[in-house]
This record gives sequence, structure tokens and C-alpha cells, in this order.
Amino acid sequence: MINRSMIQASVTMGQLQSKLDLIGNNLANGNTPGYKSRQADFSSLLYQQIDNLSSESAPASRQTPEGVRIGSGARLGHTNLDLSQGSLQNTGRELDLALLEKSHLFQLQIPTEAGVETQYTRAGNFYLNPLNVNEVMLTDSEGYAVLGESGEPIVLESGFTELEINKEGSVVVTRGDQSSVEGQLEVVEAVRPRMLETEGGNRFKVPDGMEGTGITTEVPQDQSRIQNQTLESSNVDVSRQMTDMLTAQRAYQFNAKSISTGDQMMGLINQLRS
Repeated sequence: MINRSMIQASVTMGQLQSKLDLIGNNLANGNTPGYKSRQADFSSLLYQQIDNLSSESAPASRQTPEGVRIGSGARLGHTNLDLSQGSLQNTGRELDLALLEKSHLFQLQIPTEAGVETQYTRAGNFYLNPLNVNEVMLTDSEGYAVLGESGEPIVLESGFTELEINKEGSVVVTRGDQSSVEGQLEVVEAVRPRMLETEGGNRFKVPDGMEGTGITTEVPQDQSRIQNQTLESSNVDVSRQMTDMLTAQRAYQFNAKSISTGDQMMGLINQLRS
């Protein structure tokens, strides 16, 4: 029984450390534009029901199953992605964009070892990077291409005097006295946001092998709502994260104390046997 309790405490401590790492990542990104916090949910591991009470001896008011329930600890069941909107901050910069709908996402083209893949972000701090002498491409802060219609990067010819991205995601370019739409942002909606995997650089992706399963869907142009010259702040609730961190730390200390106490009891038993 003592060994079982020590194993249970050890397993739980490892999972609590994962939660503390998740909280630390949330706090570290409290000032990252468009960052979305994640919350950890735990579930019980395999447990055993030991029936040591008969129905006659059980108290009439008992609500739980008769006997002793011995578990094997807890594990981090899954992490929930919170796509609620952060506060909006006006920057006065034309290439700073904020999505006004909760589950909408920009698309990025990311080169990987397996090839080029599409990833998603809420961070709208975009830039124009030169492709060659005559063309520039709309990218994120790390230089990855922002995708437009048909999943293609938004590439513009150089030489324009003004550029504006309107509330529907149309890239309006002014050359001389003429203005025209030369690009269109394609926004998607996360239908099942908890299925998205977190990537580095404040990005998400659909898990491998689950492409085309309806986790994300394209948003019609007339239904996307974008505010330019604005950035969305991180939605991390610092006070809640600090509370969760203290709770997790206390649980970690409690389980560490259980291991220490169990070790002392095993030592006493060994002394009695000798």
C-alpha cells in the first residue's frame, strides 16, 4: 500500500510539472500580440476498487461505492486553447491587423522538413519583405508568407505610394492617382479549436493526418471582420495564472511530502523486520 501511494504521488508530480510549464509559458507570453493562453485539464489514471465491505455493514447514507478505491495518480488529459479576444490597441501602422471574431485565424506558409505546410495565428503584426527588385511579399514578423486567396502568398509589385488593408481583408494599393485591390487575405475559422496543436512562434496547426476533417473552415470575404492599424493583445489573465500556479505548487509539495513520508515509513518497517 505504501509503495502504491508513493508511485501515485510520483506520477502526479510529473504531470503537475507539465502544468507548471504550461502556466510559465502563458505568463512569459503576457505581452505577445495575439497570443492565446492554454489551460490544463487532468484525468484519473487506472484505478482499482477493493471491495472490503459487505452491503450489510455499509452505512445507509453512503453515496460512494463500497470498499477502497486505489488510483495510480493523475495525468494531463488535454490542454484547452482559449481563443477569446484580447484587448485591442491602436498602433497607427497600416500593416498591423486585428481579427474581431473570436475563432478567426490568419494563415501562414511555413517550410518544414516534410515540406511546406499551412499554420495559423492571431498575431497580425505584418511586414513587407522584398522578393526581388520588382516584388514584395506580405509576411509575419518572422518572415513567413501570409496566405491569401487559393492559399497563395500575397505578392505585390513594387512602386506603389500607399497600401491599405480594409475590414474585409482586401489589400488596396495606390499607384499614382489610381487605387486597386491587388490581394485578398484569406481568413479561416477554428471550428474545433481544442484540436489545434501549438507550434513555436505563436502559431497553431492541424495535427498530422487530420487535414480536411473540418477542424478549420474558410471564412467568406463578406463575413471576415478585420481592424487595421490595430493589434490584439495577449488574452492571458495574469491573476488567474498566478492563482493556478500557486495551487499547482501546493499540490506538488503535498505529493513530494507523501513520497518523503512513505520513504520514512518503509525505513521504520525495515528496522522492525530486522
